Amino acid sequence: MGTVVSFDVPASARSDGSLDAAVRWLHWVDRVFSPFRPDSDVSLLASGAVSVADCVPEMAEVIEECAFVSELSGGYFTTSPWGRFDPTGYVKGWAVERAAAILSAAGSASHLVNGGGDVQCAGGRQAPGESGQDAAAVPWRVGVADPFDRSRLAVVVEAADCAVATSGTAERGAHIVNPRAGKPAAGLASLTVTGPSLALADACATAAFAMGPALARDWTESLDGYEAYAITETGETWQTSGFAARTAGC
Repeated sequence: MGTVVSFDVPASARSDGSLDAAVRWLHWVDRVFSPFRPDSDVSLLASGAVSVADCVPEMAEVIEECAFVSELSGGYFTTSPWGRFDPTGYVKGWAVERAAAILSAAGSASHLVNGGGDVQCAGGRQAPGESGQDAAAVPWRVGVADPFDRSRLAVVVEAADCAVATSGTAERGAHIVNPRAGKPAAGLASLTVTGPSLALADACATAAFAMGPALARDWTESLDGYEAYAITETGETWQTSGFAARTAGC
């Protein structure tokens, strides 16, 4: 997947095998969906060597969900950002969300999975100094890096049963394309979306970043159950009307 995935889980996730199962799932996703592996289903499909029917069933699921986000965003989300089939803009968030669901299915009510800065969390974390099943839970604190100074945080999101996804240029440069213009997206340095589903939050963050600041602000405001925070290329910031309720002091 071209990134690092980290887990914050209860000890039971190791003993009951759910942590291992979540890791195996992510490795499977990498083998099937990586555009960097010539033998992956994605690469074979992109080259025309196979059809969707020849791929794993999850491929059709991903393509259908990508079509939904593309319609939702007016075409700013695409599975062919550089003219070749690549659903990466949806797959990473989807895969991490599924990994978190594996832990939940095994009985964990408090965990966090972080895939390259995109986070899906269940419940809250234990309050400092407390332990045991009756310990109080407080929201997870998810930091959003300042795209102009990676040593500091731009904002901290308080998240419980929530996802946080950020698209931007800080890690990988200008890798997000504006499909309508056919060139790298411009105007934003970072855009964060929070909401229940990491798959959708991640894809919406990508689509909004591709739109540029003016369109992105109105569009993210219209998303039911999701909020956004943006930093422009000039260092200005804006946020949707409900985002402030999800933030914490750094």
